[in-house]
Amino acid sequence: MKKILALILLVIFLITSIYYAVTYYIPYSEGVRSGELIKFSKKGILFKTYEGEISQGISGAQIFKFSVEGSKKEVVKSLEKYNGRYVKVTYIERFGKFFWLGDTKYFVTKVEEDSSPHFSKLRPTEDE
Repeated sequence: MKKILALILLVIFLITSIYYAVTYYIPYSEGVRSGELIKFSKKGILFKTYEGEISQGISGAQIFKFSVEGSKKEVVKSLEKYNGRYVKVTYIERFGKFFWLGDTKYFVTKVEEDSSPHFSKLRPTEDE
C-alpha cells in the first residue's frame, strides 16, 4: 500500500514538474508591440506582481495587458520611467499563467522608448 501511494505521489510530482517546465521555459509566441504606456503598477496581496497596460490606438479601444517578472529590475525601472510615453516592448507569451508570476500570459522582457506614429507628420523630416 505504501509503495502504491509513493508511486502515485511521484507520478503527480512528475506531471506537475513537466507542466511547469513546459509552461515556463517554452514560449508559445514572441513579439514586439508599441503603444502609449498608460498604466504600470505593482499589485497583489500575498504575491506582488508587476502589471501594465499599453494603449495601441488613438481612442484607447485596443489595450495590451502585460506582466513583468520581479527579477527583471531593469525592465521595471524603464517602465516606471516611461509611464505616459510611447514605448516599444518585446514580450513572450506563455501557454498558461501562474498566479505568483503575473495576471497575464504576456511577459515583457525588454522596453525602449519609441516615437509615436500619430504625431510623426508634426516632426520635420530630413528633406526639410
